[in-house]
Amino acid sequence: MITMKKTAQDILQEELLKERIAVLTRASERLVEALDSLKVIDTAIGEDMALLKSPGNDPHEGGPASRRHARLISGINEKIEQFNSAREYAELRMYYLIVTREALGLRRHQRIEEFYRIPPKKQRLVER
Repeated sequence: MITMKKTAQDILQEELLKERIAVLTRASERLVEALDSLKVIDTAIGEDMALLKSPGNDPHEGGPASRRHARLISGINEKIEQFNSAREYAELRMYYLIVTREALGLRRHQRIEEFYRIPPKKQRLVER
C-alpha cells in the first residue's frame, strides 16, 4: 500500500483552491439572487398588466373605472422602476462575477453571460 504524505505546499495549494471555489460560488450565488428578484418583480408586473387589460378597466368609461385604471398604471410604473433598479444591481453583480473570474485567471466569459442572462430595461407606461 502506497501512502503519500501531503507536504505543507500541497496543503496550502488545496486551501487556496478551496478558497477560489468559495469566492466564485459566492459571486455567482449573489448574481442568481439578483436575477431571482428580477423574476419576482417581472411576474408582478405581468399580473398587473393582465389586470389593466381586463374588462372593466377602460379609461374611457370615466368614473371609478378611470381612477382604477390610473392607479393600476401608477402601480405598474412603480414596479417598473423597481425592476430597472434591480436590473442595475444584477448588472453590478454580473460585473463582480466577471472581475472575480478575471482575478482568478479565467478569461472566457461568454458562457457566463449566456447562462446568467440579464433582461432588458422596461419602459414606463404612459398615462392617458
